Amino acid sequence: MSSNAPTTAEVRPFPNAKVAPATEAPQVPTQPVSSPPAEAPAKKKRSVRSFLLPIIGIALLGAGAWYGYDYWTTGRFMISTDDAYVQADMAFISPKISGYVDQVKVSENQSVKAGDPLLVVDDGDYRIAVAQAEAQIATLSKTLDRIDAQTEAARAALQQAQAQKVADQAAADNAAKVAARASQLLKTHVGTQAQLDDAQTAVQQANAALVGADAQIAAAQANIGVLQAQRAESASTLASLQLSRDKAERDLSFTVLKAPYDGVVGNRSVEQGDLVSPGQKLAVIVPMDKLYIVANFKETQLARLVPGEKVKISVDATDGQYFEGTVSSLAPASGAVFSLLPPENATGNFTKVVQRVPVRIDVPADVLKSGKLRAGLSVVVAVDSRTAPSGSASAAASN
Repeated sequence: MSSNAPTTAEVRPFPNAKVAPATEAPQVPTQPVSSPPAEAPAKKKRSVRSFLLPIIGIALLGAGAWYGYDYWTTGRFMISTDDAYVQADMAFISPKISGYVDQVKVSENQSVKAGDPLLVVDDGDYRIAVAQAEAQIATLSKTLDRIDAQTEAARAALQQAQAQKVADQAAADNAAKVAARASQLLKTHVGTQAQLDDAQTAVQQANAALVGADAQIAAAQANIGVLQAQRAESASTLASLQLSRDKAERDLSFTVLKAPYDGVVGNRSVEQGDLVSPGQKLAVIVPMDKLYIVANFKETQLARLVPGEKVKISVDATDGQYFEGTVSSLAPASGAVFSLLPPENATGNFTKVVQRVPVRIDVPADVLKSGKLRAGLSVVVAVDSRTAPSGSASAAASN
């Protein structure tokens, strides 16, 4: 007879297993059940999010549209680079002579005008050199005056010798005639042999006097030649002394170093009493009214760069202020070509590097007069290719 009562399975312990005595579980204190939070804040967050997302999307869409419009109307025509700097053709002040600095007439960062004295080198030795050259010139000038006087006397002696020759020639002619008559008289037995001998002696004496006159003439002419040679030599020496004096005066003028043009003194490295030598850099003059910008554009940007294009310039030192410049010229070669060690790409390995070409940009005069620019400042430039002169390749490409 089967019964409907449930049967329980007999649980046997695992062999060698220790059964821990049953312990009662600790009673956990019951906490009062809190009610669920209100759904109002969640709904508020969802409402704010649903309100802001469309606005942000519209703003992003508008910004993208504005950027696209700006690029299409302006940006695609602009050629920009931040590899640009303000530069100047500075004058390095160096002496041409050596000496001790007697006076320093300018201070650091002082404005100067063209011709203003910057410093003075002790000129004592150079003044002595000028005085010595002038004294030598004066002495040689007197020597030339003496030679000129001697030459005039020699010319007078030559004239006297020539006149004496004329007289001697006349006496010789007369003696010859007397001798001829004496010879005829002797043949006719009217004259005597003594008379003929006396006449012939007179002829010989006249001829000798004539030879002496010729010798005096030759001596006078030779003396004049010697004096003329001496004068030429002295004149050449005088010219050399005059050149020495001119050099001494030129060296004396170099004792005062002057500003070559208007500008500002910078990097002054000389003080009173310093010993300076030729070629030593003492100061720099920066022409603040002749600053310009050199921008290094990539070679891939050169196709639309031509002189005459307008440039938008931003200088880091002017708090984002902009001004307009003009492209003046493009360099004939990249900057790497003019470097001390230009690259040699004919060797084994080659890695193509985009080259940069310096482009000179002129700065308006009113910007230079403002005094805000300094040589070496960094600038950002953007060339507007639409402003290229008509007929240029850049203008054709922009159109």
